[in-house]
Amino acid sequence: MKDEIYYQDATSLARLIKKKVISPVEIFDLLEKRISKLNPDLNAIIQFPDDSRIKAKEAENDLYTKDKLAIFHGVPFTVKDCIDTQGILTTRGSKIFSSNRPNKDATVVKRMKDSGAILIGKTNMPEFALWWETANSLYGKTENPWSIGKTPGGSSGGEASAISAGLSPFGIGSDLGGSIRQPAAFCGIVGFKPSHGRVPLTGHWPNTLLRFMHVGPLSRSVRDIINGLIIMSGNDGNDYYSLKLPRFDFEHKNLDVKNIKVAYCYDGPFNPVSQEVKSNISRASEVFKDMGANVERVFLEDWVDIDHQVATSKIYAVEGGFYLNSIIGENFNKLSPVMKRRLLNKPPTLDEYLDSLKKVEELRGCFTKLFSEYDILLCPVSPTVAYKHDPINHNGNDLNFNPPYLDVDGEIIEGRNSIGATIPADLSGFPAISLPFGFSNKGLPIGVQLIGRYAEDSSLLGLSLCFESHTKGIKNYPYD
Repeated sequence: MKDEIYYQDATSLARLIKKKVISPVEIFDLLEKRISKLNPDLNAIIQFPDDSRIKAKEAENDLYTKDKLAIFHGVPFTVKDCIDTQGILTTRGSKIFSSNRPNKDATVVKRMKDSGAILIGKTNMPEFALWWETANSLYGKTENPWSIGKTPGGSSGGEASAISAGLSPFGIGSDLGGSIRQPAAFCGIVGFKPSHGRVPLTGHWPNTLLRFMHVGPLSRSVRDIINGLIIMSGNDGNDYYSLKLPRFDFEHKNLDVKNIKVAYCYDGPFNPVSQEVKSNISRASEVFKDMGANVERVFLEDWVDIDHQVATSKIYAVEGGFYLNSIIGENFNKLSPVMKRRLLNKPPTLDEYLDSLKKVEELRGCFTKLFSEYDILLCPVSPTVAYKHDPINHNGNDLNFNPPYLDVDGEIIEGRNSIGATIPADLSGFPAISLPFGFSNKGLPIGVQLIGRYAEDSSLLGLSLCFESHTKGIKNYPYD
């Protein structure tokens, strides 16, 4: 049983606990031993609550005293280090916040605890959650369980690494440019960015660019994502954006796939994309055809001229820079070289900033047009599979380092292109999911991205559930 527990999803663990097949304390003890064995090499979990085993024992006692148990009763979970946890170090990946202990839980953490789940750790991330790698000057870098020396992605890379390695069954991450979906794809798990406003941002940091920011779940199965969204979603009375959408209710248990129209694209605005990733998208399109969906290839020519990569780099530089500079103040020298360099870059002009805002609105129009004809867009998560860590010394002071780059079948491109296929859904606010599907010729996971209509998270997750069932979900794991 113990060997199987590591890779059970949260929903299965909750069922086993309620049936008294295994206790919350037994699960915690097994995971604690596994974390002790694997985490020193992975560096995925960087803080551990003092009371996790006590909470597990309380959950075990409740099995015999309570008539009704919550969804994830007794199930362990982990949380990205930029999401507040009461009394537990929440450093945001920065020496500036190395002693920060929030006085209350973020809304999503409180709701998970109210669901019976037990917080067992905080996970690593880049400084301020603003990088597509997971490394910082406080805790160092996190490794990909599938290949030590390669990135787990970012900025929710610690979460993805922990879940992939069987250290945690469920995690909470955040996504501004792909920070849930890209790590999920690199580590072979499921990562979901809900419709903007579906899940409250209260207690997530940084408190900027909120109209593009999302908090969401990572796990091993779509059903975990569904249950997690049921728990975490809905207005909390504090986050303005959470007023837009009601609490999530899964309504598509018996989705008729034959009525679904799927558009797929692996080039156009996502170029360049490796041949392995392109082939994987083509294979995924054939799966949807086998399922009975109507599938068509699209080219998204109207997206290409928008250049969403450039637009976001300018918007994020202006708004993020203004916000962070006001907080950093005299602590500039405590920053990592990556953050120092970003903040020292010449800011965009007003015209460049306004033009970028205009392009975001144009992109939203493109999404609206696409989804007037199709229900789902199938596209890459990243142009490549997980690659080697960037060469930056995050503890150094050298600001003249060469920026990270990607090698896409011999074409060298900027590292930021790693999130080029995920950024559009953040700008539009549309729901998007990364599903594990296939492996590279070197045995690294490949993910596919599905984007759905705004507020129709239920339809997107229903189709994802069908896809997962049809393809048998995750079959391989990085460790025994």
